[in-house]
Amino acid sequence: MNSTGRRRPFASPEPTIVAISRIADRVLTGEIVLPRYQRAFVWSPHQILDLLDSVLRNYPIGSMLLWETTEQIASEQTVAGLAVDPPPRDQSVRYILDGQQRLASIIGALHGGTGLWDIAYDLAEERFFQRTPDSPTGPHIVSMRQVSAAGSLFRQVADLSPELRERATDLYEQFANYLVPVVTLKHMSAEESSRVFVRINSMGTPMNIVDVARAGTWSPDFDLKEEIESLLRVLDAKLYGRVDTKTMLRTIAVAAGFGFSAKDINRLRELDKDRLRAAVDDAAKAAARAVDFLSTQIRTPRADALPYYNQFAVLVEVFRQLPKPSSGQFDALRRWFWLTASGEYFKGWSDTQMVPDLQAITAFASGETQEFETGAALPRSALWRRSAFSKRNAPSKLLALLLAYEEPRDLLTGLRIDVGRSLSWQNDKEFHHFFPKAFLRSRGVSGARANVCGNLVMLTSHSNIWVTDRAPSQYLRDLADTEGEEALRERLRTCLVEEDAYQAALRDDYDTFLRVRSETLHRRLMELIGQAAGSSNSAAKRAAQSMADDNALEEDADPDSLIDEPVDRDSAD
Repeated sequence: MNSTGRRRPFASPEPTIVAISRIADRVLTGEIVLPRYQRAFVWSPHQILDLLDSVLRNYPIGSMLLWETTEQIASEQTVAGLAVDPPPRDQSVRYILDGQQRLASIIGALHGGTGLWDIAYDLAEERFFQRTPDSPTGPHIVSMRQVSAAGSLFRQVADLSPELRERATDLYEQFANYLVPVVTLKHMSAEESSRVFVRINSMGTPMNIVDVARAGTWSPDFDLKEEIESLLRVLDAKLYGRVDTKTMLRTIAVAAGFGFSAKDINRLRELDKDRLRAAVDDAAKAAARAVDFLSTQIRTPRADALPYYNQFAVLVEVFRQLPKPSSGQFDALRRWFWLTASGEYFKGWSDTQMVPDLQAITAFASGETQEFETGAALPRSALWRRSAFSKRNAPSKLLALLLAYEEPRDLLTGLRIDVGRSLSWQNDKEFHHFFPKAFLRSRGVSGARANVCGNLVMLTSHSNIWVTDRAPSQYLRDLADTEGEEALRERLRTCLVEEDAYQAALRDDYDTFLRVRSETLHRRLMELIGQAAGSSNSAAKRAAQSMADDNALEEDADPDSLIDEPVDRDSAD
């Protein structure tokens, strides 16, 4: 008992001073072990080099925290890309709780030697650097692997000047003898050790939310990372690709009865493993239904096609609460998807949005509301004239989905385009600038203004090459002559290029083409949004008003100043 009458939960920490090279050796031989709940190696090359420089200069680099126990828990089999021996059985083992990034950096530098760990020291310039094919060579360039092999090091520097040989000696001795404080905790359970890990690692390089949740819920028979992996395998089984692990954590947290936010994810630590596993199972079943909806009703064949991953998190909860929607509810979900995909609602999804969204899910699932209500704003037609086309941003993904929804036909062949291949975003050649960028550049149009979503259509790679950088008037007339005017018009309509845009293209009038094509894209999007924006009459009026507002907005605007559109950076928390 201590002076306040409270029992200490475990023995007082035992501090010692140990050479860091000795600690590294003990990691490789399995005497000191990295527990599985630790986060992955996250240090940058700059941080690694700074650490090595600190050791050489004899600067303090902080203490190491170990946990000694006879309890066998899951541990990592590699450190810094190097295989480590398994820990001894039926003996006490020391697990690393704090110091993993520093220790892995030392091990990788002294015993690695490839990729990230190909690190050398320039005795002449007295600096550490990561080697590349262009790096300097010579006997004064010492590989850090040689610092753990004295014979090799001193043979290499034998013919150097006395000053450089002395520097090599200092380098070897400093890394061989550099001492760090090591604190060892004893008589602690595995669950307590993971809690200590979370608290200790709230300082230094911040852990991401996945690291914190994993460590905070870890036990010898439950690893949240493995549970998330099993959930992601549901998507793999449906050949849907994967969303990020934070999105999957949201689905687990809300299935557990909490919510979507980072605070809710952290509350997973309150649950025992049975409730955690039940939440994962519920999320997995709902995720399978969400994938079926997205692939069949929205025609998104892969997760990469989603404008925002947070849409997936919301849909998983919808299908958890509502496993079998009616046809009317399916219609409402489709309208919700197109509305939330068309703006920035999910770009910075914050707690103030997550709470009412969860309430809206419950109201919709219970039949209290006919529409899936959302605070998302209606889109403007200027979206297509202002947004740069890039496979990384949400407006471009929205455009691709709109085009795919129309089942577009190739302008040259008339065959249906493989939209699944296009929506996988593996090859930008599946998209084509209707007014080629090189042609527009010859007309004085900037690359930024040429590369807007309103100027993109889906084409096969073969047709893309055929069009090359020709003027629209030229390649369209060639197509009309060989394929027929009406056939060409029909193919253009499947690419959401209507008559007014076609006529503007025949005149090589880019400004008019971009304006009327943007209005066509906007009208089609508003049709898909439909009642989600309110009554059909109200939606039509608001759509018309947004077009008028956009046109007025851009009369005096510099087009190049309107290009940049935010990338989907997931949520604000």
